Amino acid sequence: MSSFQIIVGSMLGGSEYVAEACEEVLIGYGHQVELHFQPDLAQISNKNQTWLICTSTHGAGDYPDNIQAFATDIENTDLDLSSVKLLTIAIGDSNYDTFCYAGKNINKLLLSKGCIELLPLITLDMNEDIDPEERSQAWLSENQDHL
Repeated sequence: MSSFQIIVGSMLGGSEYVAEACEEVLIGYGHQVELHFQPDLAQISNKNQTWLICTSTHGAGDYPDNIQAFATDIENTDLDLSSVKLLTIAIGDSNYDTFCYAGKNINKLLLSKGCIELLPLITLDMNEDIDPEERSQAWLSENQDHL
C-alpha cells in the first residue's frame, strides 16, 4: 500500500476535521498515514510519498497561518519533488472572490515543483449545505483505485 503525508492548513479547525476523516478512510484501505497539523517541509517525507493537502483559505485568499511557512519553504526549495504524488482538498466559501485560493495556489505551486497530481483538486464550498468530512471521505472512496 501507499504512504500518505496529510498536510493541513487550518485557521478554525475545519480542515483538521477533514484531514482526520481522510486519515480514517486511508487507514481503512491499508495505507500508512501521517498527519501534519504544523507542517514543516524538513520534517515531511517526500520520497515515494503521496501528499494530501487539506487547506482552507484565510482572509483575501491567503494561506492559513499554520501552513504559511510550509508554502514559503516550497517556493524557495530546490528539492526534487517528482516522486511525490499529490492530492488537494481546498475548503472555502463561494461568497468570496478568493474561493479556495490557498488550496488552488499550493496545488499549482507543488505541481510547478514536480509533484504528480493523482486526481484534480477538489473544492468544498462551505456556502453549500454539505458535510465536508463526508464529502472528502466519499471522494477518496470513489477514487481508491487511483490512490
